Amino acid sequence: MPFFDDKEKRILAIAQDNLPLTLTPFADMARECGATEDETLKLLASLKAEGVIRRFGASVRHQRAGWAHNEMVAWKALEMEAEIAGGMLADNPRVSHAYYRPSSAPDWPYEFYTMVHGRDEADCERVIQELAEKWPLKEYARLRSLRELKKTSMRYFEGRGDKARA
Repeated sequence: MPFFDDKEKRILAIAQDNLPLTLTPFADMARECGATEDETLKLLASLKAEGVIRRFGASVRHQRAGWAHNEMVAWKALEMEAEIAGGMLADNPRVSHAYYRPSSAPDWPYEFYTMVHGRDEADCERVIQELAEKWPLKEYARLRSLRELKKTSMRYFEGRGDKARA
């Protein structure tokens, strides 16, 4: 597990949040943390190279972009089938998550989970039907969200003005 000094923790607290909307976001981050832009870029580049940081990218709020409906779909699958299905899902832009989780409940035979996105319920239904037709997994349960209670990214470091912690 990497050890981060206080300055690095401050940089990471900002990097895990929204980057400043300026022409020089990394210089602005650095200035806010008492670091140089070079220190900031070197830290982030090294953590990306080590696989600690997966990527930098924009997060689109799917509801505001017109993708107002999503469903978790639980599929009945053996681990081997889930591996094959997971590979097939990699190219499907309407599926954002795919997980294999072995079930220990005898009355719940579903072990492969996907999150399907659509513009409305009928759109999601179409995508789910297409998936069921194209791959080996046929039995599934649709798990509809009733309300979004919390949706945030994991916070590993406290942010701006707060005391940084690991």
